[in-house]
Amino acid sequence: MAHNRKVSVVGLGYVGLPVAVAFGRSQQVIGFDVNQERIEELKTGHDRTLEVESSELKEADILFSCHAEDLRKADFHIVAVPTPINEARQPDLRPMLAASKTVGGQLKKGDIVVFESTVYPGATEEDCVPILERESGLKCGVDFTVGYSPERINPGDKEHTFTKITKVVSGMDAETLEIVADVYSSVVTAGVHKATTIKVAEAAKVIENTQRDLNISLMNELAIIFGRMDIDTLDVLEAAGTKWNFLPFRPGLVGGHCIGVDPYYLTHKAELVGHHPEVILSGRRINDGMGAHIAQSGIKKLILDGKDINSARIAVLGLTFKEDCPDLRNSKVIDIIHELQTYGIQPLVHDPMADSAEAKEEYGVELVNDEQLKNIDLAFVAVAHKEYRELSMQSIKNMMAETGHVYDVKGVFSREHFAETALKLWRL
Repeated sequence: MAHNRKVSVVGLGYVGLPVAVAFGRSQQVIGFDVNQERIEELKTGHDRTLEVESSELKEADILFSCHAEDLRKADFHIVAVPTPINEARQPDLRPMLAASKTVGGQLKKGDIVVFESTVYPGATEEDCVPILERESGLKCGVDFTVGYSPERINPGDKEHTFTKITKVVSGMDAETLEIVADVYSSVVTAGVHKATTIKVAEAAKVIENTQRDLNISLMNELAIIFGRMDIDTLDVLEAAGTKWNFLPFRPGLVGGHCIGVDPYYLTHKAELVGHHPEVILSGRRINDGMGAHIAQSGIKKLILDGKDINSARIAVLGLTFKEDCPDLRNSKVIDIIHELQTYGIQPLVHDPMADSAEAKEEYGVELVNDEQLKNIDLAFVAVAHKEYRELSMQSIKNMMAETGHVYDVKGVFSREHFAETALKLWRL
């Protein structure tokens, strides 16, 4: 029954493509995306997100298309489009509502639509279902049904991949839930967890990342406090970490599409139902301010060193939102750059993983090459790319001015190695 379902995946980004490939190993999948350039690229077997190998793409049976009518060939539609926030930090459901309109226009009787995008509790049934009904002229619960199965893709992670992460599934009624569970079980080897309702599944997704956000915000606040006391935060965490139930969170920049975004979906809905969420928002405030804090700390060190910050050569190493991943969207490194710019400083920005045209388009940042990284007075190592983690002490010395400062945001370098040089290493 369920395993005879023909799957379509709407949105072929970091989340959708691995899903399409997983299903495409055993049946033909309709892979739909509005970006024609992305479709053409995938047809050639190349994935610029680096989530899927060319060999995996070629082996999967996927009909790549930007023509909505191709969705009619499927009866189980998985919607995996981004759900960002706008500049006012309000949920931006436009991609999800646009996808609902596209799918709605092609819906047939008996179809099931499952949303994977991160939303606040109620969005599937309150925001998307009316669009599906309006566009299709069909009645939800009678002619078609919906489900929700939150994505847990971790970009750049080759270990916790789509098939190896327990999949939370939900459906609007018992029969839909069974079919949704069945379809996902056919590819997710880690198994599925059946949530009691769609709202429960939506809520589970937003709190997974809200919990991480709050834990990291505590570490960031501690880093600010310990920094003022001249205590190394990571040394403190290492000592405290010897207790069996101490959680291993680290301070840092909180970017990306989950941890820095999902809490705002929950706080938005909380305000709508009459509760001002103080703990969650105070954590967000601290995390959103870390880029400026890091930049200011660096500038302070240069001033205390008697350096003229107007003539200082300052570099930012890493621009993507996380290590070994080319994704630039929602990177908090830009906050360091913007804060430096308020001092009239135009830092040299370097990133071996990022696409230079995209960096220019997304942030107006010109990426520099290795040769331009010379005589640096202050280097912020903002992203722990493999290339930076493996830098030899000699390479670092070649890049830096003799008494330069290295601000190791992610704590990747060894203090022992720096102790033998005139360079100063410090970390968050």
